[in-house]
Amino acid sequence: MTLLQVRDLDVTFDIRPRGAWPWTPSDRLSAVADLSFDLEEGTTLGVVGESGSGKSTLARAIIGTVPATGGEILWDGTDLRKLSPRARRTHRREVQMIFQDPLAALNPRMNVGEIIAEPLRTHQPDVTSKQARAKASEMMERVGLLPNLINRYPHEFSGGQCQRIGIARALVLSPRLVICDEPVSALDVSVQAQVVNLLKRLQKEMGLSLIFIAHDLSVVKHISDRILVLYLGRQMEQGAARDVVRRPRHPYTQALISSVPIPDPKRERARKRPVLSGELPSPVNPPSGCVFRTRCPKAQPDCAVGRPPLLDVGDGHLVACPYQEVMETVA
Repeated sequence: MTLLQVRDLDVTFDIRPRGAWPWTPSDRLSAVADLSFDLEEGTTLGVVGESGSGKSTLARAIIGTVPATGGEILWDGTDLRKLSPRARRTHRREVQMIFQDPLAALNPRMNVGEIIAEPLRTHQPDVTSKQARAKASEMMERVGLLPNLINRYPHEFSGGQCQRIGIARALVLSPRLVICDEPVSALDVSVQAQVVNLLKRLQKEMGLSLIFIAHDLSVVKHISDRILVLYLGRQMEQGAARDVVRRPRHPYTQALISSVPIPDPKRERARKRPVLSGELPSPVNPPSGCVFRTRCPKAQPDCAVGRPPLLDVGDGHLVACPYQEVMETVA
């Protein structure tokens, strides 16, 4: 069953230069452009790309904190952009978010029990304080925290523990979709693995759907069923996680995968690694045609003329490059 459908999504912002006169025309920043994908219930979509590629903007457009300027966001077939404020509030119970900085996402003036129970007080006001505390204690145990720590404050926990508190808070309402906005990027490598394994276990136990955002493909490939690769808000490649990681076709995806080190030193030194040149262009003034062409080793003159269409190379594997070439990997 398809839970979420995004069709031709556009998110733009008006940017006025600092110190400009009030009558100075604003610049248009296209954060997400013409983006489409489906999310099946109980599965995970991994969203990867460099900083500034539109990953967090996509998440906030889905959850409703950033208005979409075009396209459709369909939840069980209903366009979320057309919902009334009351209906949108009801929808927010079913979609929760886990943030990048675990400590900054928690209120330092509230103890753990109050933090985890806060969504219950917002969306289920009939729940008593005793019931809310019992539910918070249950969620702490579920994410691997001792319930006897319920009266402690965020500064008394490590980064990994704070992220577990954030996960408990996101799941206390039993949502259908959880958007994880780079939830492990601020954690140590060993703790990253623990958090990813925890999310996979909770997904199986609770039947969750996940959108897992990260810039590290080595993390995303372990949790995702499908992977969506973004660059300057545009879709470069999308497909089953196994296909995207083992047989990437777009030059940008190949460069991202090549940046992931191989544990074997001999194989690591011997392999060919596509290296990106230049810097990420400004989203206010993106390159014409294919936005990746200024850094692409396979760019041709006609890449500057028009935006390349998404080509289906089989089994729903989409690639936005007419000069694609398969790169076999050992990932």
